[in-house]
This record gives sequence, structure tokens and C-alpha cells, in this order.
Amino acid sequence: MDVTQRLARAKGILAVVAAAGALFASLPTAEASQSWPSIKTELYGDRVIHDGSPYVTLKAPDRPEDQLRVHVGVDAAFRDGRTINSLTIIIDENPTPVAAQFTFGPNRPKVGVASTFRFDAVTGVRAIIEASDGELYMTERHVRFTGGQSACAAPPNGSPEEIAARMGKMQLTGLTPPATSSNTLQRAKLDISHPNHTGMVKDQMTLLYIQLMLLDKLEIKQGGDKVMEMRGSMSLSQDPELEFDYLTNGSESLTIDAGDTDGHAWQQEFPLGPGS
Repeated sequence: MDVTQRLARAKGILAVVAAAGALFASLPTAEASQSWPSIKTELYGDRVIHDGSPYVTLKAPDRPEDQLRVHVGVDAAFRDGRTINSLTIIIDENPTPVAAQFTFGPNRPKVGVASTFRFDAVTGVRAIIEASDGELYMTERHVRFTGGQSACAAPPNGSPEEIAARMGKMQLTGLTPPATSSNTLQRAKLDISHPNHTGMVKDQMTLLYIQLMLLDKLEIKQGGDKVMEMRGSMSLSQDPELEFDYLTNGSESLTIDAGDTDGHAWQQEFPLGPGS
């Protein structure tokens, strides 16, 4: 290959690289979201939101296989004496961008939660924590859309009779070996049956919209101590699952209280191991 051929080949490679760079630069990012500035102003006004990457890890798929049930997880930790007051998960392009808000019991320098959400479109996803000194920290990801029907307008799984029969049922699964002493970090997964009707779905028989009915509150206590509280929205999936961690305090059980916007309320107590 002579010099002219080598130069032509090099120019061709550079052109391909440049085109690829332009393509990736054109892909939307969470920061480029057109919705985020107005969401930020409405929720936080002129408060400063710092880069959360040193403290917050956000896990979400690049391209979810099932937009009706997308697993989003957040782990956050401070090592400077501060604790975590709250966590907010935001899905920019959903009809209700504030997907879930979590508040935690006292003295929590480290928290981990995950849940399942509906995703309507290509969107930025954000995890924002508030520290005990009032400072805000954010981490974000971009999630692509595989196409198809809007998740918040998709019909529920199961007949109305089946949904009503299992609504409010809960199951708790330990995700870590049982604790043998107090002050041990544990992780568990709660499955709760609830349709989380968005009010955007038509009944296929009556052609009327199914009435809005959201799982809007869930509180977890260990003995009398608050572990966490979640405020939900239509962005939660049908029959959501919730992973959470907690420090054992010697109590023998976890108590779950849940409620929805129709006034239904459920409570269930789950026994813990002897070291809890």
C-alpha cells in the first residue's frame, strides 16, 4: 500500500470515527432532558443540587425489556458523619415524574432501596438524596424506549375479580443471611399485590376509564422504630416489589403498613430471626 492509499484509508477511518462521535453526541442524556428544568424548579426552587456521584449509585437498564416493570435501584452512603434524610426517584418523561419518595429513620448514613416502575418513553432517571445538613445530591441515567404502548396507559394484568382478590397481599423475602446479632445490616424484598391503576387505561368491555387507584403510602417499622416510608405514584408498576435494607435493633419483627388513594389499608407483621 503506497502513501496515497494509506492517507485515503486513514481519512476514511477518521470520517467513520467522526460520524460515530456525532451520532453518540446526538443521543439524548438525562441532563439534556427538556422536562428536567421545570421539574427541578417546581420541586426544589433555586436550591443547589450537587453532583451525587461520590455518594449515590443509581442502577437502571439502558434499554428495559419490559417497560411496564423496570427495576431501578439506588445505594447511597456518607462517610463524613452526615446521615440521609430522604431519597426521591424522578422519571422525567412520565406523566408523574416524581416516581417515589422515601424517608428514613434516624442515624442512617447508608441506605439501599430498589423498586419496579413504569416507563412511558425515552427518559432521564434521577436519584436525589437530601443529607442531614439539608444539602441535595443527584445521580442520573438515560433509559431508552423500545417502542410500543405507553406503560402508564397499558391494561393491567388479570381480571378485575383476580386483582381484587389478591389486592393487599404481601410477601417478605430475606436477601441476606439471617443476622446473628444486633446492628447488622440486612436486606429484604417486599412483594405487594396492588394494580396501581393510573386512571389512563380504558376498560376493554365498558370503554370507560378505570378509576385512578394508587398505592400511595407504605411504611416499614422494626419494633417501634421507623425503617423507612415510601410515597408512591402512578409510576410504580402493578404489583410492585420493594427492596430495602435495615439495621437490626433486637426487635423480633418487621411491620408493614400500606394504603392506597381509595382508602384501603393493610398491615402485616413478619417475624425476624433471633439475632435481629
